[in-house]
Amino acid sequence: MIKSDHEIELMRLASKVTLTAYEATYRALKVGMTHIEVAELVDTAHRQLGFEGEALVLFDEYSAFPHGSVTPQVIREGTIILIDGGCKVEGYSSDITRTFVLGKATDKMKQVFDIVHRAQSAALAAAKPTATCGSVDDAARKVIVDAGYGPDYKYFTHRLGHGMGMDGHEWPYLVRGNTRQLQPNITTSNEPGIYIRGEFGIRLEDDMHVLPQGAELFTPQSQSLEEPFGKA
Repeated sequence: MIKSDHEIELMRLASKVTLTAYEATYRALKVGMTHIEVAELVDTAHRQLGFEGEALVLFDEYSAFPHGSVTPQVIREGTIILIDGGCKVEGYSSDITRTFVLGKATDKMKQVFDIVHRAQSAALAAAKPTATCGSVDDAARKVIVDAGYGPDYKYFTHRLGHGMGMDGHEWPYLVRGNTRQLQPNITTSNEPGIYIRGEFGIRLEDDMHVLPQGAELFTPQSQSLEEPFGKA
């Protein structure tokens, strides 16, 4: 669970590579593309950066299924798009999710995005040495439930995060009831989400490194659904 400084830098690079691949994919999107074509763009972008990577891609109501759907999906104007994936750098993993809209987001989409963004920030603030893994999940879940997307696991249906390293999912898990205390150089995902069946889901995921006095994300937080990577 405790990573060396070198391992941390490999994961930091993996995260930056994946985010760069996502931005290239985002700027290539067009109405009429299928979710399979978008996933192929993510793969190609990683390869052009010199690494092997992949992603799960979901559109519109299928973004409310955290682990995906095989149903054919096509981009329309206003489609909400969720991309969840990563790559390996010298065997060390990234795991990043971005959710955005091709065109204009609805007010409800923007409201949900803001709640998820605040939940991710709350988890980042809570992640510090001696804090329990469960308390970091609690911090994010409280933001979501207090905003009306509760109770409990009704809309935020999974744990907040998992350990990162040579495996994409490893100890420790940021999940309710886990009393293990965080320590410096533990690296986990930070991935709150709200999933509204029949409408859409929004998840934001960055990889999080515990420091002696707090925690940091390896990649900048997404700022909006309509400009997730800033202006071109």
